[in-house]
Amino acid sequence: MIMVIAVTLAAAVQGVQRVQGGVASAAQSQGGQPPSPERQLLYYNHVYGVLDRETADAIERSAYLREFANFEVRTTTGAGGQAWTGRYLLGRETYFELFGVGDLPGPDGVLGAGGMGVSVERSGDLATVIQRLRDQGIADPVEFSQTRDFGDGVPVPWFEAVFTTDRYDAFGAWGMEYRPEYFADPRSDTEPADHPGDVGRERYLSDLYRDHLMRDVTSVRLALTARDLANTVPLLRAGGFAVRSVADGGIVAHGGGTTIRFDAVAREHAGLRQIEMSLNRPVPHRHEERIGHSTLTVGPGARAAWTFPDEPADD
Repeated sequence: MIMVIAVTLAAAVQGVQRVQGGVASAAQSQGGQPPSPERQLLYYNHVYGVLDRETADAIERSAYLREFANFEVRTTTGAGGQAWTGRYLLGRETYFELFGVGDLPGPDGVLGAGGMGVSVERSGDLATVIQRLRDQGIADPVEFSQTRDFGDGVPVPWFEAVFTTDRYDAFGAWGMEYRPEYFADPRSDTEPADHPGDVGRERYLSDLYRDHLMRDVTSVRLALTARDLANTVPLLRAGGFAVRSVADGGIVAHGGGTTIRFDAVAREHAGLRQIEMSLNRPVPHRHEERIGHSTLTVGPGARAAWTFPDEPADD
């Protein structure tokens, strides 16, 4: 679930001509600090980032990561036959994907590109999110249906998605709701529903995280352009995140146990900066693992932090 969604979307959807208006609306919302909707509907699901090739290759080869987390490298085929190969660290409810330069097509494979999915836990809640976006002045939220091909050439409905726009500089965020057809397919390796309408993150991910240290993502820090930030804020507010501005022009969004920090930067400095994680058990001593140009620090205690460098993009 990456910006390949947006690549396919751009081919399927007539261009949305709301970018400047969306920026102004989001900026006004940040300044006025209106309260977020009372009930949270969207929760952090996963984030991805495009890293330099040396770091991405080191992540793929790392023996330590295979002990630290439920780690896998896999190729996924989505709508329209778009395929991508990512490095995945999977927790109980949350995860993240890491790519190297060129792993994704076109501008999505450029250093510093990234994206984030935030998902609903109950069937039907995405429709409420879409209405909340309209109430914020996003007249035509961009809706998209993603599929997954398990290798037999027959696409299976995977999830519904909504974007505030199909135009972005380097980062896109989308709201999503998993489809019941996906959970019903035995190849999805998902869990039974805990309650009627359960389309939650914990059901989607396996319990293999229990065999490793990493439990869940607790905090993410991203650097993105002002336009990409402005396009992201309405989605977070519609999902019920508590959003506040910070002194340097960025924002902090919090909800459901995950804090997301966005720093506003020039395009050449955009990218994934840090991921903090909870652990299944405390570790007594600090361990620092250098992986390419990144540093994963584990412990002491039941937390870990992975920091990625600011490597200016060539464009």
